[in-house]
Amino acid sequence: MPLPGWRRPVRRGLRVLGRALAGAGVIVLAPVLALATLAGLSTVAASPTVLLGAALAAFAAILFLGLLLLLPRPAARLPRWSRALAILGVESVVVWQVATATLHPLDPAAAPAPVAGQRTWTLPTGSTLAYVATVPKRPRAVPPVVFLHGGPGLSDLGGDARFFGALAAEGHAVYVYDQLGAGRSARLPDPRGYGLTRDVEDLEAIRAHLKAERLVLVGHSSGARLAAGYLARHPERVAKLVLSSPADLAPAPAGVTLARLDLARDRDLALTLLHPRVLAAYTLARVNPATAHAVVGDRELDTRFAGYPRLLAPPRRCASAGRTAARDASVGAYATLADRPTPAWVRQGITGKAVPVLVIKGACDHQSWSSATGYLHALARARLVYLPGAGHDAYRDQPAAYLAAVRAFLADRPLRDYTGDQPPPGYQGPP
Repeated sequence: MPLPGWRRPVRRGLRVLGRALAGAGVIVLAPVLALATLAGLSTVAASPTVLLGAALAAFAAILFLGLLLLLPRPAARLPRWSRALAILGVESVVVWQVATATLHPLDPAAAPAPVAGQRTWTLPTGSTLAYVATVPKRPRAVPPVVFLHGGPGLSDLGGDARFFGALAAEGHAVYVYDQLGAGRSARLPDPRGYGLTRDVEDLEAIRAHLKAERLVLVGHSSGARLAAGYLARHPERVAKLVLSSPADLAPAPAGVTLARLDLARDRDLALTLLHPRVLAAYTLARVNPATAHAVVGDRELDTRFAGYPRLLAPPRRCASAGRTAARDASVGAYATLADRPTPAWVRQGITGKAVPVLVIKGACDHQSWSSATGYLHALARARLVYLPGAGHDAYRDQPAAYLAAVRAFLADRPLRDYTGDQPPPGYQGPP
């Protein structure tokens, strides 16, 4: 049994340790509670000054409490005010740095430079969209091909136009465009305007502008969901569908891609998000997107999100894959952050439709296997081509095999279908 003289210093040490741990915990909670204050007030107030001021005040108050617990009382020979002065000094520096980072706009990058052949559609929907057209040398009486990029909000207008423009050799006019809020297309002042319904309306306006009776749609990732939405609304306007690494008709579990990041990229991604101004915009975008847009503009937030395609590229590919062509990807941040649940009318509208559909699935796609088979079960004439060695961007990882499958499908030539309901051996994605 410890001697009585030992108990007093041990108890004192435990109390000091307990206060320090409690103080550290409160300090860690300070930014979380400040963001909660920001989100809560944004439901009743819209002034950026009021919202950011209240959030910073909450941060300062909670930080002060944490420092009060963390910093020990001064020795008996020191005046009591020395502790208060130390707390106020630390608090002033931290709050000043956080306030400066939150209130000072990030340097926005210039708008993306035009790509070769870029033109603009100004549609009756009010959308202004950048596009590239590849016209065949020997046109045939076949529907035009329209490519729908994924993300949402992630586009590579030049690279995708070069790749899918190869289909013009089959006699199809090929159109690749940046959806509203992405790439080189216009942005909305209120991010609540983004969504599947608006994108479907834009696509129908494009068809009308092209004076095409029907379209061949190639939808990649979330672009496949847009293609399905268009089919549900305008089935008579769809000749064929190619669904490339299709996003699930139901929202995928959060973090499927992030779970495959290595530690270094995970850290870089976290550091990108941990900037106070980005955190404020991200929080507000979930609760009050219009206010988020008023606080942090498009170009500013797009600049902060610009590194995402590079960071997220490795988990979208097979580990054994070689180098692929570099992407000039552009991120429309607010279009990416927009709340985009799949409306029930999409699945209901496509179920049983007899339009010819080709689903392309790579062995290392981070989208689930069931995301592909969901379309096979819903659509009466859907077929699946499986590409070993391909990840989410299958047309970049296996360009020759991908293009051969699409060309055969468009020309009604035989395909090597995969007919199993379960993934084949060697499949590395989620079930």
